[in-house]
Amino acid sequence: MTNVFRYILLLFLLTSVGTTTLRAEEAERAEEAEEEETLDMMSFIFGHTGDGYCFHLTEVKGEPVCVWLPVIVHSKETGWHVFSSKHVCELKEGETYQGFYIASMNDDRYPGKLLEVCPSGEVKRPFDLSFTRNAFGIFLVCGFMLAFFIPAARKYKKDPMATPTKYQGLVEWLTYMVLDGIISPSIPKSKVPKFAPYLLTVFFFIFFCNLFGLIPFFPFGTNVTGNLSITLVLALCTYVAVNVLGNRHYWKDILWPDVPLFLKFPIPLMPIIELVSTLTKPFALMIRLFANILAGHIVIMVLMALIFVIGGMYGAGMGTATSVISIFMMVFMTALECLVAYIQAYVFTMLSSIFIGMAQEEGES
Repeated sequence: MTNVFRYILLLFLLTSVGTTTLRAEEAERAEEAEEEETLDMMSFIFGHTGDGYCFHLTEVKGEPVCVWLPVIVHSKETGWHVFSSKHVCELKEGETYQGFYIASMNDDRYPGKLLEVCPSGEVKRPFDLSFTRNAFGIFLVCGFMLAFFIPAARKYKKDPMATPTKYQGLVEWLTYMVLDGIISPSIPKSKVPKFAPYLLTVFFFIFFCNLFGLIPFFPFGTNVTGNLSITLVLALCTYVAVNVLGNRHYWKDILWPDVPLFLKFPIPLMPIIELVSTLTKPFALMIRLFANILAGHIVIMVLMALIFVIGGMYGAGMGTATSVISIFMMVFMTALECLVAYIQAYVFTMLSSIFIGMAQEEGES
């Protein structure tokens, strides 16, 4: 009986050890599978809000369906390269095409950018003139603006006294809404014709870029004004309009303002402050537009990502409940972003008009 008891105890121990080992292996495999299926939040959010080399439409039988854009790069070693972005977007990790590959969104230096692997093994950024999503979005908005405004302008030019159509009335209302509501109150009357074309163009470019960025299907959905490079160029245009075209009175107030002498001589304290302010104004324009548009897109993407994250952590039931709340919040945020699209175009144009108007004011005679 003692031997039988020993055999049963040994069998029980062996079974327990085997079961524990099997469960440990299953848990390990489950963790590995979970890690593979875990949503990469960085790639998901910034892959949609950032720039890219293709438009991802959908997947059919596991294969991505994309609109591939042209890649145009120059390498110091091998010269110019022109090819479809399909060749680099479908590369596996460690592979290159003609020595080029796209860095992951988790790359510390160049997330999502095209990189070159030199013969020496060094990885660096080539001179990149590729037609990216943002470039496509800019051309789309410019084409839409030309198609929207030019026909109305031609009709007015052909017969100024003719009764406007509903389309002409819409164009006229939008134009005078900006001209009379934003530009004219901020700029001296004699200078309005000089700066109105630029300010009208800026307003409608920003407004349509913001609206098109909220439409989540091709050819829309590009986050143009949520890109710091784009807002930098817009701010530089305003900087040139303010400082290069500013009159003598404007520069006199900067270099020799009407303050007590000790504030400007021998130490030019106030002139230095005024010169710094000429840089902070366009900087504020650049950051305000970029941050507000990018933040709105990120909030919408985070609400969408919550569905997959919570569903993966707590199961399909919790994911379904989360999806109802997330979809409701996404609809609300999208409606709010439509308002923000107008507000940000309005604010950028209004501040630009004020800065230009300050640079065009004449001194007291």
